Amino acid sequence: MAQSRLRKLGQYLLPHWKAAGSGVLALLVVNLLGVRIPLLIRDAIDRLQITFSFSQVFYYVVLVLGMASVMWIVRMASRTLLFGVGRQVEFDLKQKVFAHLLTLEPSYFAANTVGDLINRSTSDVDNIRRLLGFAVLSLANTLFAYGLTLPAMLRINVKVTLLSLAVYPVMLILVQVFSTRLRSEQIVVQEQLSDLSELIQEDMSGISLVKIYAQEENEREAFQRRNQELLEANLSLALTRSTLLPLLPGLASVGLLVVLRFGVSAINEGAITVGDFVALLLYVGQLAFPAALLGFTITAYQRGEVSVDRIEAILTVQPRIRDQPNAIALSRSQVRGELTADHLTFAFPTASGSNSKPALQAVSFTIQPQETVAIVGSIGSGKSTLANALPRLLDIAPGQLFLDGFDITQVRLADLRGAIAYVPQDSFLFSTTIKNNIRYGEPGADEARVIDAAKQAQIHSEILNFPHQYETIVGERGITLSGGQRQRTALARALLVDAPILILDDALSSVDNQTATQILRNLSEGTHRKTVLFISHQLSAAASADRIFVMEQGTIVQSGTHSGLIGQPGLYQTLWNQHKLEEVLQ
Repeated sequence: MAQSRLRKLGQYLLPHWKAAGSGVLALLVVNLLGVRIPLLIRDAIDRLQITFSFSQVFYYVVLVLGMASVMWIVRMASRTLLFGVGRQVEFDLKQKVFAHLLTLEPSYFAANTVGDLINRSTSDVDNIRRLLGFAVLSLANTLFAYGLTLPAMLRINVKVTLLSLAVYPVMLILVQVFSTRLRSEQIVVQEQLSDLSELIQEDMSGISLVKIYAQEENEREAFQRRNQELLEANLSLALTRSTLLPLLPGLASVGLLVVLRFGVSAINEGAITVGDFVALLLYVGQLAFPAALLGFTITAYQRGEVSVDRIEAILTVQPRIRDQPNAIALSRSQVRGELTADHLTFAFPTASGSNSKPALQAVSFTIQPQETVAIVGSIGSGKSTLANALPRLLDIAPGQLFLDGFDITQVRLADLRGAIAYVPQDSFLFSTTIKNNIRYGEPGADEARVIDAAKQAQIHSEILNFPHQYETIVGERGITLSGGQRQRTALARALLVDAPILILDDALSSVDNQTATQILRNLSEGTHRKTVLFISHQLSAAASADRIFVMEQGTIVQSGTHSGLIGQPGLYQTLWNQHKLEEVLQ
């Protein structure tokens, strides 16, 4: 598992290997200079003990100052390069995660909360950025520091060097002990953060419901509980980190005491010079800083390791609904609009992986091009499932649904969905202008087309009454519009793309019967007729359709014209009689 994570981190870095390599090379230069400066100071001390002169002091001061300045400049360059790589990886991952989420079917988002996905796409990506910026820098710096400094120390005196390193096995044991604990605590923090994000997202989306039922206090208490859990998880993680981080540089500094103790003896014995002794002190001091960074590196790695798993959990999900090899290309101009179902059966998968009772069962029909078909039935009869199956929003089996004789599972998804304009029950609008919402399917559409689509959807006159007309901002999810205005704006969006097939899934439920009937009549007439599937509980509007399908328990139990069906005993006649009674009572 650890190798897998390292391999993934390597893949993230690969596109930026030149910048990363340059940053690491700059660190190598920094550490070479870091090894050279103490040796230069050693030579200065030993020579000045023999013949002291201010010109020699000035020479060594200028030389050391020059090398330290170069070292500072190169160090800044290395930090800029490596931190820049971290930012580039962050950018790449965000793009990759977002693009991958767009390929997944709606059922994935039903099983995974938006708050958790947002947290993974931001907080977890940020953890990986820190790992591949700061952690790579500190790891490379540690390797170079020890790899170059230890040989220089050993050349000065093996005994004193080894004694000064005696505490390092204790440091490695501490790292091993704390690593597992840090990782488990980091997992808890990320999960608690996701839970809190989910609650915020849900409450902000359902703020009207919270207020209608006066549940503000309960929601505050729920937020406090989750926030408290996150606080406790963060405090536990902080305690572990605060325990580890001071220990490592503290233990490394013990090496200074060892050098002081045994270095003085070595000078008395003539094993080393005073310059050697000073150089050893400087080297041990230099090794204390990488040891301190090691603690931060471990923390960053544990955070990043958890986040790699959480990000890859998204990226490794393969979309169930995707183009088949050698998928059929079907341009919009080729589509006539004939729809055929041949014993269409579909059951939603359950959490255990098995299928539930079929939502659609052996549904068969043929809808002719430019025909308007209304689909009616009680709630839960399978109407919306059928609507979602046609543009392949559901993972249906091959050989059951056909567009102009082509199996829709074999048609390219972009072409299939380009041929179908779909207005779902939830008339979702983006937080932008009405004009941009209407032309969402074709962002480059001119204003004349936008107005024409709005007129067809019977919303144009109302838009003109808005303060800024088509430039009016509708707010998040279209909150500033009424339900009927949202539905007709969504309908205008579908009409603007001028697809040969139009599916209205109870998309006019908030529109009065007269307006709904007029909209349906406009779609059924003229030179640019479409194949229309009108799913609705508004029987007055459905009555004007060319044919009506009556659904019950996932099957079509009746089909025919309005005049024919009301004369037949059955579900449609019952629904129509209930509709007429409701009209009388109103």
